[in-house]
Amino acid sequence: MKNETHLILHNIRSVYNVGAIFRTADCAGITKIYLTGYTPVPLDRFGLPRADLAKSALGAEKTVPWEHHKNHSNILKNIRMTGFYIIALEQSKNSVDYKKVKVKQKTAIIVGNEVRGLPQSILKYADTIAEIPLKGKKESLNVSVATGIFLFRILDI
Repeated sequence: MKNETHLILHNIRSVYNVGAIFRTADCAGITKIYLTGYTPVPLDRFGLPRADLAKSALGAEKTVPWEHHKNHSNILKNIRMTGFYIIALEQSKNSVDYKKVKVKQKTAIIVGNEVRGLPQSILKYADTIAEIPLKGKKESLNVSVATGIFLFRILDI
């Protein structure tokens, strides 16, 4: 991969989705994952590996560097100050078709809660809000599926 690419997972509730995203992130060459809010982390409160997350991550939780931060604001401010272009993957009146998004510099991609998506407090940091168009009756994809589709499309893998 030509550019450094980070993922920010905000308030993802399912440990299995987080594990699946770690696995996809490893396959896509993601350089770092930030887990914010109540997103489950690879280690339990005793610092031991979580078997449930490891089951879907298949070891990627050990190969992709990660950090956990309860508050997302400081991470987003720091990422912006270090020259990252920020893309939110979200349905929004201001979103663009994900196929039009091109990565040409250091990029941070933010995905959010399975039901509520990303709050405005995060979307305000985004340089671009990208959306995957849907044709069926369902209003959204699973967050781990959407993340995989998006990463492999925009990173030209």
